[in-house]
Amino acid sequence: MPLPVVSYVTLGLAILLSGCTLIATDAVPDQRAEQPATTSEAAAVSEAEQAVPEQTSLTYQAHPLAHSVVHTVTIPADSGWQIDVAVAASLTPLSELATTQGAIAAINAGFFDPRNGLTTSFVTVNGDLVADPRQNAGLMENPDLQSYLQAILDRSEFRVYDCGGAVQYDITAHAAAVPSTCQMTAAVGAGPQLLPTQTGYAEGFLADNKAGDVVRDALGSQSPNARSAIGLKADGTVVLAIASQRPGADQATGLTLPEMAEFLQTLGVERALNLDGGSSSGLYFEGETYWGRVDASGAAIERPIKSILWVR
Repeated sequence: MPLPVVSYVTLGLAILLSGCTLIATDAVPDQRAEQPATTSEAAAVSEAEQAVPEQTSLTYQAHPLAHSVVHTVTIPADSGWQIDVAVAASLTPLSELATTQGAIAAINAGFFDPRNGLTTSFVTVNGDLVADPRQNAGLMENPDLQSYLQAILDRSEFRVYDCGGAVQYDITAHAAAVPSTCQMTAAVGAGPQLLPTQTGYAEGFLADNKAGDVVRDALGSQSPNARSAIGLKADGTVVLAIASQRPGADQATGLTLPEMAEFLQTLGVERALNLDGGSSSGLYFEGETYWGRVDASGAAIERPIKSILWVR
C-alpha cells in the first residue's frame, strides 16, 4: 500500500428527496505524515513522494431511504488504495477479519454453509485457490441442489488482476478466462450480478415452473432484507455497499435485489455483484462496523463469516 501523505476521512449525510439522494459531506484532513527531523530525511521523503502516488480519500456515506439505510464506502480509481480478498480458516466476525488484515475498510463477501463452516464460493488469495466449494460435501451431495450444481459452481465472482503491474477489477463468471495480458491475484465468488443485468436465473438462484411461477428463490431476492454488494464505475471507482434494516418497523425492511441495483445506479455504478446478505451483511470502515440485520431495538444481528473484500 502506498504511504499516505495526507488522507481524508469524509463524513456523509444523505437525504432522500423526491426519489433523489442528496449528499452533504465534510472532509477532515488526517495529518498522519510526521515532519522529517533532518535535511537528509527530508530529501528521502521527497524522493519517496515522487516515486509513490499520493493516496486520495476514501469516502463513507449513509443514505437514508424509506425502508433502509444504505452505507457505502467509495474507493476512487487510481487512488493508491487496493481491493483484496481474505478468507478465514473458520467462521470469524467481520471486524476481527478486517483488523487482522489491517484493513481501512472491508465488506463481507462469499457464500458459505453456516452448518459446517465450509465455503460454497470459490476464493483465490495471492493467486492460489484457497477455498473450493467442490470440497464441501454439504453442497456437492445435497440431493435438492443436484440440478443446480453446474450453475452454482459457475456463479459470478469479483476478481483482482495484475496487468503488467497495473491493478484491474472485474466481475465475471467463475469459468471466464483471465485476460491474456493479466494474472488473477485474488477472487471471491458470490452472485448474482446486479448490473448491467441481473443473472439470478443463469446462476441457479432463481427457477420457474412450467407455468412461469417462481419455485426457487434462494436469496429471497424479491423480499426486503439486509444486502451487501460491490460495484464498479466506468472509471474504475469501486463502491462497497450494504443495505441495513430499520429497527422497530412493522414491515420487512432492507432492500430487494432489484432495489439494490437501482440504488447503485444512482451512484453511477455500471457493474455490480451481490454478495452474501442477511445476518452476514456488514461494512467496516476505520474501526467502525455497520450492520445489515438489526433487532427491534436496533442491536446488530451478526453472523461470523468466511471471507471479506478489504481495502489496503
